[in-house]
Amino acid sequence: MLKTWSCVCAVLLILAVDVQAEEEWPQVLGPHRNGISAETDLLDKWPDEGPKEVWRMPGGVGMSGLAISRGRLLTMVQTDGKQRVICIDAATGKPIWSTPVAPEYRNGQGDGPRATPTIVGDQVFAFTGEGILVALKFSNGDILWSHNTLEEHGGQPADYGMACSPLVAAERVIVTIGAPQATVVAYDIKSGKPAWKAGTEETAGYSSPALLNVGGREQAVVFTGSSVIGIAAQDGADLWRYPYKTDYDCNIATPLSFKEQVFISAAENHGSVLLKLLPDGDRFRPTEVWASQGVKSVLRNEWQTSILMDGYLYGFDNVGSAGPVTHLTCVNAATGERVWRQTRFGKGNLIAGDGKLFISTIKGELVVIEASPQHYQEIGRTPLLGPTRQAPALCAGLLYLRDGREIVCVDVRTPK
Repeated sequence: MLKTWSCVCAVLLILAVDVQAEEEWPQVLGPHRNGISAETDLLDKWPDEGPKEVWRMPGGVGMSGLAISRGRLLTMVQTDGKQRVICIDAATGKPIWSTPVAPEYRNGQGDGPRATPTIVGDQVFAFTGEGILVALKFSNGDILWSHNTLEEHGGQPADYGMACSPLVAAERVIVTIGAPQATVVAYDIKSGKPAWKAGTEETAGYSSPALLNVGGREQAVVFTGSSVIGIAAQDGADLWRYPYKTDYDCNIATPLSFKEQVFISAAENHGSVLLKLLPDGDRFRPTEVWASQGVKSVLRNEWQTSILMDGYLYGFDNVGSAGPVTHLTCVNAATGERVWRQTRFGKGNLIAGDGKLFISTIKGELVVIEASPQHYQEIGRTPLLGPTRQAPALCAGLLYLRDGREIVCVDVRTPK
């Protein structure tokens, strides 16, 4: 009887951990790095005065996104001449700790850190604007180890700053740095010792890698400034490469998987492509399922990663070379055919949950729409912040957004 009860308790504990993981947002683009939350019972009718504001607090300069775990929200900001990782109470907005990790970073395209922290267990991994990778304690922000990745590998920062949000897989923390002999590097998460390097003569770009199950194998898929590549997360083995050179190395969106295929998209009038990976000995040979390129492309993601739900892509289509015109578009992921387009919607970023898209516009608005291939149906919108490029984060029915000055939390749960 005691043994049976122990087994029941173990199962319940495992289920509780799984539920907690689904409700958290511990890295860029959420639990699965695809911008989708499994949460339900979210707003489907717009309140007369908009979603209730729970709290608002000063933040700092920077383009880092928001990561949430175990009741804490982490992001990177630049204040008082330092790049910092800050930790606040996700329920109240009260500060918990703040750790300087590098000197201030200045860039003509915007100052401060770009990457979003990654939370794994009792560790936090952060990547600064000039390419310093730092591991910190989740509990108190103490620095565990640090590497100036570009200095170690003889590289130079990307023109617009280092923007890769660290990926943790196979006990490695992986970042794209674009050094001449090290496109991607990995370190042991506990010791900080170098684990491997992969790729040569590739620029870094501004995308964050993703751990995808594609071609029948789990692998780190990295969108560099000039290609998309597959790498074995454990040892850095080269698995495949597909050239995809974009002007100014502006490959920014994170790769997505669709039926074990790889989807990538870039702006600067480049486009989108869906790739199938065919076995080729110990490697893969990428082949195009569909491609939509150039000025007539159906989807050209700028700094936003599209949402792929139920076979449809919802994303921002930027017209021209970083031009001012951006459409919100729905595309059939299997065929590359446009389903609908909300013309001149404007620039923004997005995530999804409960069949809805939660959009932060560059003007600082929150817009919520139905994630439906049938039509564009807006549920509501309200101004919340100043200009922002960051995507929202969603955890336990609360939506978090930030700009270069503030962080704000609003309640998007369905009223009881």
